[in-house]
Amino acid sequence: MATLQVELVAVERKIWSGEAERVIARTTEGELGVLPGHAPLLGQLADGGVVTIRVAGGEDVVVAAHGGFLSVSDKGVSILAETAEISTEIDVERAREALRRAESEGDDPESIAAARRAQSRLQAAGASATA
Repeated sequence: MATLQVELVAVERKIWSGEAERVIARTTEGELGVLPGHAPLLGQLADGGVVTIRVAGGEDVVVAAHGGFLSVSDKGVSILAETAEISTEIDVERAREALRRAESEGDDPESIAAARRAQSRLQAAGASATA
């Protein structure tokens, strides 16, 4: 099966790099799936989104990604996120507490953004908002 080269980088560090069968990401225009041979494009990642990378061989790498861009070229897929956490590194209880705190703070833009980040971390980790 054909593969594509994927680089997922956050401001603070490289999150993941390697060969993949496909990439699925939520952009501001909706859910986007990228397979080998995809047409070039540039998309803005949705705040509080999740990126799923199907590694060659069948394993999924799931990442909570907040803000940034996804670029598809003939060389592969580059994902540049403002912040990102791989699912295996997410502290679920900490994410639940962050969600509760953000929801209790009201409807200001910062609280809404914090709630979205916490929700995407929980989604990436495969956890619900409640224990």
